[in-house]
Amino acid sequence: MNNFTFYNPVKLIFGRGQLEQLPEEVSQYGKKVLVVYGGGSIKRNGVYDKVMDRLAAIDAEVHELPGVEPNPRVSTVRKGIDLCKNEGIEFLLAVGGGSTIDATKAIAAGAMTDTDIWDIVTKKEAASDALPFGTVLTIAATGSEMNRGSVITNWETHEKHGWGSPYTYPKFSILDPANTFSVPREQTVYGMVDIMSHVLEHYFHQTGNTPIQDRFCESILQTVKETAPKLVEDLENYEYRETIMLSGTLALNDMLNMGFRGDWATHNLEHAVSAVHDIPHGGGLAVLFPNWMKHVLDESNAERFKQLAVRVFDVDAEGKSDYEAAMEGIDKLRAFWDSIGAPATLGEYDIDESTVEEMADKTVIARPEFGNFKQLTRDDSVQILQASL
Repeated sequence: MNNFTFYNPVKLIFGRGQLEQLPEEVSQYGKKVLVVYGGGSIKRNGVYDKVMDRLAAIDAEVHELPGVEPNPRVSTVRKGIDLCKNEGIEFLLAVGGGSTIDATKAIAAGAMTDTDIWDIVTKKEAASDALPFGTVLTIAATGSEMNRGSVITNWETHEKHGWGSPYTYPKFSILDPANTFSVPREQTVYGMVDIMSHVLEHYFHQTGNTPIQDRFCESILQTVKETAPKLVEDLENYEYRETIMLSGTLALNDMLNMGFRGDWATHNLEHAVSAVHDIPHGGGLAVLFPNWMKHVLDESNAERFKQLAVRVFDVDAEGKSDYEAAMEGIDKLRAFWDSIGAPATLGEYDIDESTVEEMADKTVIARPEFGNFKQLTRDDSVQILQASL
């Protein structure tokens, strides 16, 4: 493995009833609070009222930014930045899933500079500071609650980019699995696909001697694979929700990828698709990941795929070449995602060949080659996208 420095300052507050700790945590940073949330589900499930009650307990001056989109848009982020500057906001609280948290990270960074936030997202400029913020997680999926990363969409230019900064770690994140009971089955499936995809992005790398990291990744994949079929049939089961919620956090808090860099080509492809078509991130990953795997698999890297197939998807490799075992593992991943109701084609989102070229252009907008396990070009993007229709 490569040399590394691990740093993660996020205070993780996990378990039933942990929202009670919100007043103590927020009061350390100030009383002018901007609460950021999405489409209103937190009002229907009661989380909004609980949060507001606890902020009232410390006499917080609360401002609100509702309406964060599933693929959070820079236009909404700019509204939040203006609110922070105009109202003298001291602390931000993201209440929702990864999209809400991603938008909050961008708002926190943008509020501390005169630089336009899109220039920071596109890495033309770097964040120099950020307002402190915390999260109350209501959807298990992205892991944004315990990392510095954020993904923001510019709908005017149809671009979607990931970015991050040392300043954009949450100060704390409160994770109560009971707050995910109301997440619908479809969104629950998308979240579990997203979790597995994050682990798979880590898993495919070219660095040697990573047996501990491999086993970490495999254990989370196995755990989600075992839990997902039970959860989709029992959405208010606390233990299942608890297992998936912790899996999502561990999948992307940098513990799994100590000492190496994963691939991330599939996320780049999905960002291009949803930048053009605004589809659910987890749904796009469910379609694209098996097709990326088949596209990059060859004799030189088949052993890695075979290891995944045997250890996670119970492929019997006896009498099979590494390539054959690897292909069987990919098919089993596809079959598993099918079994829990994940989409298998872009056609399920009414995406056809007419936008393949446009989507392929988006995959190389930052650089002409992408992916670390196997570098891809625009031509590779076209082939994977066509195979995904």
